[in-house]
Amino acid sequence: MGQVREAVTGARRIVVKVGSSSLTTAAGGLDDQRVDALVDVLGDLATHGREVVLVSSGAIAAGLAPLRLRRRPRDLATQQAAASVGQGLLIGRYAAGFARHGMTVGQVLLTVDDVTRRVHYRNAYRTLRKLLDLGALPIVNENDTVATEEIRFGDNDRLAALVAALVDADLLVLLSDVDALYTGSPSDPASRKIPYVAGDEDLAGIRISAPGKSGVGTGGMVTKVEAARIATGFGIPVVLTSAPQAGPALAGEDVGTLFRAAESRPAARLFWLAHATSPRGRLHLDPGAVTAVVARRKSLLPAGITAVDGSFAAGDPVDLVDAGSGAPVARGLVNYDAVELPALLGRSTPELAAALGPGYEREVVHRDDLVLL
Repeated sequence: MGQVREAVTGARRIVVKVGSSSLTTAAGGLDDQRVDALVDVLGDLATHGREVVLVSSGAIAAGLAPLRLRRRPRDLATQQAAASVGQGLLIGRYAAGFARHGMTVGQVLLTVDDVTRRVHYRNAYRTLRKLLDLGALPIVNENDTVATEEIRFGDNDRLAALVAALVDADLLVLLSDVDALYTGSPSDPASRKIPYVAGDEDLAGIRISAPGKSGVGTGGMVTKVEAARIATGFGIPVVLTSAPQAGPALAGEDVGTLFRAAESRPAARLFWLAHATSPRGRLHLDPGAVTAVVARRKSLLPAGITAVDGSFAAGDPVDLVDAGSGAPVARGLVNYDAVELPALLGRSTPELAAALGPGYEREVVHRDDLVLL
């Protein structure tokens, strides 16, 4: 346990995620005292040689009061309008707070496409890397003003885990209004705090709570545990605690819940493909193609596909499923539109090139764009 806490205190690059309920009042406006308390903790870290990336919720919540909305809207258009108003207020408040520590902040707004398409992924990495190199503190949020239901992360806990993997972080800290993971509801006297999670076996029998009671956020303990699974699977330890405990947690004190990291890290981009994307379609593979993709780690060719489901464009993520069982075996970025593929199924690439031209000699999913599930 002591060695794991040393991983916290020795972390050089840290991603911190804070939820809406930790930053706002019950009415939905920003709580200046809460924001300043968090800024002071992170500003102290950054001015002592640590690199900090802040993943901050709160844009929609911050926009409620100015728009005279009494509660978080359910429809997407009003959420986007609230985010449009609140994002400026949120980043402005952060900019003023970190300026007290002599720091500059940079706003980075992401959608799922920014982390699943190769060019966007590389651009997101370069932006975050350059901000850190220049001594600025990146503040990341989902781009709620344009994100649709189909291209949303869904919650900033998962976004934070994926950003931690993207920047190759040494530590992820998830801050909320609950001080740790408990065996049941934190309000239940019979529940006990779980200080350390070494793996999924430590979560057996735990009744993980649904979204919290604040009404301004979208997350809950379910999303935080899933985010911890994603990050630890990439070799990044995770601390889960409340925002007021951020300072002690980052100092290595025995607060909150610590999730142990896996010992090895997978390829970053394929890790994102597995965890950040939702498939836009399904390609059904015959037994030979399943063996080639899963056992031999080969690219998927048209000859091994028996059927196509869904509506997708070239570059979209699709699931590769065993035609016999219907179970997904891999996910990849497809090189053809859905309307093109049916005419190609069961045919070899040399045959297609001879009949349709050299452009049809390419793989349906290249092995570099494919991750096993």
